[in-house]
Amino acid sequence: MNRRRSIALIVVLCLTPWIFADSPTSQPTDGAPVYHIYAGNTHSHTSFTWSHGEQWMKPTPLPDGTKPKLLYVDPTGAQFPSKSMVLKADWQKVQGPPAVHFALAKANRYDFYISSDHSQEADLQPPSPDNPKWVATKRAAAEATDANFVAIAGYEHSENNGPGGVGHLNVFNTDSYLNAMAPGIDLPYLYNWLKTAKPNGDGPVVASFNHPGPHQYNDWAYRDPQVTDIITMLEVINSNDKIHYAGFINALDKGWKVSPICGNDNHGLTGIKRHKSRTFVLATEKTKAAILDAMKHRRTYASLDNNIQCRYTVNGSIMGSTLNRPDDFSFDISISDPDVDNPKDAITKIDIVKDGGVVAQTYEVPTPSHKVSWKPTIHDSTSKYFFVRVWDAGGGDAPKPKPNQPVAWLAPVWTGP
Repeated sequence: MNRRRSIALIVVLCLTPWIFADSPTSQPTDGAPVYHIYAGNTHSHTSFTWSHGEQWMKPTPLPDGTKPKLLYVDPTGAQFPSKSMVLKADWQKVQGPPAVHFALAKANRYDFYISSDHSQEADLQPPSPDNPKWVATKRAAAEATDANFVAIAGYEHSENNGPGGVGHLNVFNTDSYLNAMAPGIDLPYLYNWLKTAKPNGDGPVVASFNHPGPHQYNDWAYRDPQVTDIITMLEVINSNDKIHYAGFINALDKGWKVSPICGNDNHGLTGIKRHKSRTFVLATEKTKAAILDAMKHRRTYASLDNNIQCRYTVNGSIMGSTLNRPDDFSFDISISDPDVDNPKDAITKIDIVKDGGVVAQTYEVPTPSHKVSWKPTIHDSTSKYFFVRVWDAGGGDAPKPKPNQPVAWLAPVWTGP
């Protein structure tokens, strides 16, 4: 072998593990995008959510044993802490503004982190692109973003008063925002506003359903094609270990095309290190625009394990895709966990789930493994969607793990428009 060929072979052998690690066999190579997996948090509250959070002392019960009122809303929809709430003397150790949240998330090796303060907070009134707190949030996100970390400004739209439906949503990357507690700002108003909302710089406007009950949002009403392509995600995991699976299934069955995410919903700094569940995205690069594009196109999954690597294709189309109504669905599923020295992280089972939460096929891994591939084909002419669930031996990294429940929920594929 001549010297030039020898050097070329060494280069190929050195690069091959990296290429294969980031581009599993299920991913097309003929000019198709290369998707990397990034992990982060899509739901967090900073000190700009001043009405409640880790900065306040635990309230003392009233003489009759009842809980005191913790907050109140004035007629304009502005929310304040009640006079019974007492601020901790050292509150800045457990809570801080967006800039501090972003810095701590970066130090704890999050790939991305989204702030989503309550838009009804008194200091965020009136809603405006030029509100000082909102300007500070957008500026902090831009300044924290670099080649290794992406910060994104969002807000939580907390619709608590109806009558046009009730439920919380996170809205990401808008130039301005709404106060859901203001008179007349119900869910139909929000859905129409989202269709014309201007983005805050690079990337699209996207939104998620937060910690949903099975029949939240007026039983999943007011859907139309436009808003379906903006509200593209749903919190299957909230607050690190609370599972909202029934809401996910009902939203899908009502026609919403939503992909699972995890919103840790931390109201302070301590959750940034303590919470282990994550939202994962399949994005072409670690930039704000690419991560938001992954969310827009539903290339996400939610997991109780903070570094499990999941992806799949159906008929060659990446998870999150809409197919053209075939009758045969060829899955190419690749699951791995880098913690090969931890037997609790070994994958034990993979489910394919269809309409109504019905399990279409299950693969019981003969010998639990940290790297599993499965390539089943399903013949089905009636189902509207399929998605994948993953189980491991330990139940994930969140507190009080439950090995008898899934550890990860992956984006659906829809069988047709």
